[in-house]
Amino acid sequence: MNKQEEFQKIIGYRFQNEKLLKQALTHSSYANEKHMKDMDNERLEFLGDAVLELITSEFLFQNYPKLSEGDLTKMRASLVCEPTLAACTLQIRLGEFVYLGKGEELTGGRERKSILSDALEAVIGAIYLDGGFTNAKEFVFRFILTDIEHKQLFFDSKTILQEFVQGNCTEMLNYRLLEESGPDHNKNFTVEVRIGEKAIATGFGHTKKAAEQEAAYQALLLLKPDGKGSSVSG
Repeated sequence: MNKQEEFQKIIGYRFQNEKLLKQALTHSSYANEKHMKDMDNERLEFLGDAVLELITSEFLFQNYPKLSEGDLTKMRASLVCEPTLAACTLQIRLGEFVYLGKGEELTGGRERKSILSDALEAVIGAIYLDGGFTNAKEFVFRFILTDIEHKQLFFDSKTILQEFVQGNCTEMLNYRLLEESGPDHNKNFTVEVRIGEKAIATGFGHTKKAAEQEAAYQALLLLKPDGKGSSVSG
């Protein structure tokens, strides 16, 4: 079984035109290296982004009738942002199937959120062109519009945690950088979130901001496991 056949099996969709899938999985670094003019996934990403936004907007409009336009916009942003989409790619192992140039391969491109989220949008665009809106919608419902509460919690984690601590704790929320490693083009940060001097949770990321967000999310899962909060005090 080749790469593309395996990927189609994972996502449960069979392409009529496999060239579309190949293009969706082709990062510009690979296309440039192989002199494949206009065969990277950037145009499909552009299309897939629009298709994803429409599907997500319709889903939220239908399922959250009491939310205002502003709240719907904020919720949509939490579902289609780069970190959320990159996390969605783990289930379908997308990073394993992307065609990368040697440089990107060597610098951790298969785990880079921007590459993964762009490729996911390109796959949506490819499915839309190959099988129409209904198939694209089915893919988005199956792999993206799931576990929405947790995705929104992750997106707003730092703000939600700040509000929770202000309302429930006597000490201040703070983040401490524990470790910074790796070369400039592929940094790794480890951050600890604390209430006063008490360590609550740890997060990791390729930027300090991403590590803080992950730490805040992990802290929320501990402090607000039921979504209602506990009576933790600093």
